[in-house]
Amino acid sequence: MLDSFWQGWILVITLGSIIGCGVLIQYTSRGQRKEETDETTGHDYDGIEELDNPLPRWWVMMFWSTIVFAVAYMGVYGFGNFKGILTVEVDGEQVAWSSHNQWKNEVQTFEQKIAPLYDEYAATPIEELIHNEEAMQTGQRLFKSNCSVCHGTTAKGARGFPNLTDDDWLYGGTPANIVQTIAQGRQAVMPPWQAVLGDDGVADMTQYVRSLSGLEHDATAAQRAAPKYQQNCMVCHGTEGKGNQLLGAPNLTDDIWLYGGSTKDITFTLKNGRNGRMPNFSEIWDTNTEQKIHVVSAYVYSLSQQK
Repeated sequence: MLDSFWQGWILVITLGSIIGCGVLIQYTSRGQRKEETDETTGHDYDGIEELDNPLPRWWVMMFWSTIVFAVAYMGVYGFGNFKGILTVEVDGEQVAWSSHNQWKNEVQTFEQKIAPLYDEYAATPIEELIHNEEAMQTGQRLFKSNCSVCHGTTAKGARGFPNLTDDDWLYGGTPANIVQTIAQGRQAVMPPWQAVLGDDGVADMTQYVRSLSGLEHDATAAQRAAPKYQQNCMVCHGTEGKGNQLLGAPNLTDDIWLYGGSTKDITFTLKNGRNGRMPNFSEIWDTNTEQKIHVVSAYVYSLSQQK
C-alpha cells in the first residue's frame, strides 16, 4: 500500500493529465472554424502556405477516445491504492488484479498443469530417475533457476560453494543426504581459533593442515602443531583429518579446498573462521515442493555419477 503522499501524487499526475487533455481539446476547438476555407493562417514556409482549417473531426474524436480509454483502463485495472473491477484467481480466491497477482496466477496455473508429471517423477527412486532424460532436463532447469547463482550453471561451484560434480561431499552424497540438504538446508560453522592458538599457533597449525594433504609445508612447525590439532580440531575433522559428514567438517587430507588451500587462505580460515549456509528450499518453493526437491536431488546426484 502506498502512503498518503504518494497516493496523492499519483492522483494529481494521473487525473490532472486526463482533465488537462480534455480542457486543451475544448479550448483549441472553440477557436477553430467550423467549415473548411481557402484562407490561410498567414504562415509561409518556403512557399508552402498553411490553410486555416479546423482539425479533422476523426482526429478530435481520436483524442477524446484516448481519454475515455484512460478512464476505463483505470476502472478496470485500478491505480494507486484503488483496486479496479478486474480480478484474478490466486490461492483459490478471486483477488484484485495487479501485475504481481497476475504473475502468481500464471505460476500457479502452470504448477497445477505440471503437477501430474512431478508426481510421476517423485514416485520413481532417485537411483532410477537419473536415467530418465526428461526428468533430468526438468531437474537441470530447476537447478539453473534456483541453484546456479551459487554453484554455477555447470554445478562446479566457486570459492565457498561446493563443486557438485565430484565425489567429495561435506554432508554425504547419497540420495537421502542430498534430499536432506536441499529440503532442510545446512548451516556450516568453522570457529575462529586466533584467540586460542595465537599468531604463532595459527602459523604452525597452517603448516600442519597443509601437511595432511601432502602440500609443501614446514615439518618442524607442523610437528609443533600436531598436539594442538588433537586437542582442538580432532573432534570435528577426526584424528587423521578425514572430516566428519555428520558435522559437515571437510576432509583435510585430499586436494579439494572450499576456501582455498594456500598458506594465506588456511591462515585466514584459522584466524577468522568460516560460515557457510545452504538455504532451505522447503520454504522457498510454494507448490509441488517435495516433488521438486526429489527431481533436483536426482539431478544433483546424477552429476557425480557421470564417470
